[in-house]
Amino acid sequence: MQSKDLILIAEDDLDIQEILQYNLRQEGFETLIVSQGDLVFETVRKAKPLLILLDLMLPKESGLEICKKLRAFEGTRKIPVIMLTAKGSETDKIVGLELGADDYVTKPFSPKELIARVKAHLRRTKLSDVPKELLQKDRLTVDLKSYRVQIEGQDVGLTLTEYKLLKELMKSTGKVLSRQELVGTLMGPDVSVTDRTIDVHLASLRKKIGVYSDHIETVRGVGYRFRE
Repeated sequence: MQSKDLILIAEDDLDIQEILQYNLRQEGFETLIVSQGDLVFETVRKAKPLLILLDLMLPKESGLEICKKLRAFEGTRKIPVIMLTAKGSETDKIVGLELGADDYVTKPFSPKELIARVKAHLRRTKLSDVPKELLQKDRLTVDLKSYRVQIEGQDVGLTLTEYKLLKELMKSTGKVLSRQELVGTLMGPDVSVTDRTIDVHLASLRKKIGVYSDHIETVRGVGYRFRE
């Protein structure tokens, strides 16, 4: 059973532990602290927190390795992970996102901003747990039952591939989907899809959805995201 409001803090710096714990408790969250990387995975399996704040440079096992384990196991795969790290290079961020992190915060950080991100990810998780037949962004709607896409009530003529791409991106609003993940969405019997194919279909999709094309962001070196 998942704890109602438990946030797991995987961090070995005592000062940062204290800052995170204080600010999270001020917002009504319970906290659990783990200081060693090799203890994080089993702790998550047992405690089932709502969200994990994961330091990249933990002793005994790195945050990247932990994230890889969390995403490989069914029981922990959907728990949001926000990586905390002193490493701020684009390469480090890309690696973290590709391994399944939902967000990436560079130290030093603003506690208020971090809490806002925590709340945003929890709202997103809560919404994704509710079965939906309709995805909507302002006047853009995707009807999952009838396979129809409309803008201001008017049908948009998408191919099945374009429809699938738009659906997956909107279902994961705010989260970066790698090209490989999108390839997996489109693959099927007698269907051959490559990274380049994804780019071509998305270019066509953007043209068809007009003003909403700006919501599909290219995350250089990683993939695509439907922004909130």
